[in-house]
Amino acid sequence: MNSSKALDLDAVKAFVLTADLQSFTRAAEALATTQSAISLKLRRLEEQLGRRLLERTPRRVRLSAEGALFLDAARSLVGAHERAVASFQAERRRLTVGISQLIVGSELPALLRHMNEHDPQLLLELRVAGSREVMQAYEEGALDAALVVQPENRNQQGELLYREQFAWIGAAGWRPRPGEPLPLSTQGESCSIRAAAVRALDQAGIPWTEVFIGKGAAVLGAAAAAGFAIALLARRAAPGGTVDLGATLGLPPLPSQDVVLYTALNDRRSRQALQALGEAFKRIATA
Repeated sequence: MNSSKALDLDAVKAFVLTADLQSFTRAAEALATTQSAISLKLRRLEEQLGRRLLERTPRRVRLSAEGALFLDAARSLVGAHERAVASFQAERRRLTVGISQLIVGSELPALLRHMNEHDPQLLLELRVAGSREVMQAYEEGALDAALVVQPENRNQQGELLYREQFAWIGAAGWRPRPGEPLPLSTQGESCSIRAAAVRALDQAGIPWTEVFIGKGAAVLGAAAAAGFAIALLARRAAPGGTVDLGATLGLPPLPSQDVVLYTALNDRRSRQALQALGEAFKRIATA
């Protein structure tokens, strides 16, 4: 390694994003640059370190063994730099964000840690509720931003972050009782995923009954893990001991849903914070 020259922080940041997103293209989008620029930065970083950090294949980008060793140190370096820059922003910025309870699961601590590392002076207020409730609060001016599953038949378009795949989640080995309707765990009639699921069941002629209503992926997942019902959940939010039973039970596929960000904020600090939040969600959803 050539230690006579300091590491290029932009290159280190590009490495962290590329490793997290497993894509030069997505990393370039996050940094508002080009794929070729990202590739060049990473080649120069590898040359300076004298180590191969990434394994490039036609379909994906993966960490090499040496890249995996470097990743934690790279994160720390980027985080320290961002905290140092933020130290000059003495004024706390309050950001009130509503998030759909459909997309918030056990990864929330990691999301909050990511946001704190991005801007330690940010006072973040999160409100978790159904997508309709979140959008209503946003339109009433109670929220700075809304991160929701795209409401159906909505003319105003938000910024598409990613597509969330939903599934029929149940305890491993669970089977319905013969002659009884499929027991469902849902977030109630206002939930767009529930509407899509029961519509698909009705069209397939599969009888169903709602036996559990809860708010939040963790609550629905508990009902599924207990063998009480089939939960309508994002596949990534399935708790331990549960699986997607759709194919096993011959259930119709659930549609994927657009997750979108709505905001009217234009100041650089707020937009960067929201971009960091969006990238964290995308990283978790595509992991």
